[in-house]
Amino acid sequence: MKKVIIVDDEKAGRKLIKEYLSNFPALILLGEANNGVDAVKMINEFKPDLVFLDIQMPGLTGFDVLKHLEELPQIIFSTAYDQYALKAFEVHAVDYLLKPYTQERFKVAVEKVTSNIADNKAKELTNSLLMDAEKYPQKILVQAKNKLVTISVKDIIRIEAYGDYSKIITEEKTFISNYGISQLEQKLDEAIFLRVHRSSIINIDKIEELNKYGKSYDVTMQNKDIVRVSRGYMETIKKLMY
Repeated sequence: MKKVIIVDDEKAGRKLIKEYLSNFPALILLGEANNGVDAVKMINEFKPDLVFLDIQMPGLTGFDVLKHLEELPQIIFSTAYDQYALKAFEVHAVDYLLKPYTQERFKVAVEKVTSNIADNKAKELTNSLLMDAEKYPQKILVQAKNKLVTISVKDIIRIEAYGDYSKIITEEKTFISNYGISQLEQKLDEAIFLRVHRSSIINIDKIEELNKYGKSYDVTMQNKDIVRVSRGYMETIKKLMY
């Protein structure tokens, strides 16, 4: 028995996959998602063996979804866009179903899941995405009330320690991240995000001015927040001065 999740922003696409799945009693449908953000949450919660994954979706693309997963299931892409086929196989997807596809074509893809080839591809996918994870993300998922939302990293003004969590301050809103500030520091580009205090990280692109008071500095950000630079990080901030 294999647990399955369907991710497609079109209702018709999800309906077709469910119809074709009914011919495979060994594949148990756990749930559906119609956008990338909900897909990440559902896949991380239910840990399916197989995901039918669309590519062009609101919030996160199918490829973005893969980078946010705690564990990587077997992936069959299901999409109306043929230009992503090469990239799909670069991340070692089991198969790439180009809409509209027939029941027979669907059967060919599913049969790959039960083969040793599919198991090997899943391991290759894991290794490939672990390597991709070393690159700095352009978007991150953060908590907003009872749901996860995506924010662009470039929109972050500063990050503030918040107990075991972190506050991420953007121009429009403040979000809570489940990561501590040191964990976020490791995930963000150090050329842009500068640790200036054990409780503060700033986006140097969002600095308005730097003020010196004796031997100390305060940084005024574009949203008028003032961030103190602690003595231990003084040399770091001085590297920005020319």
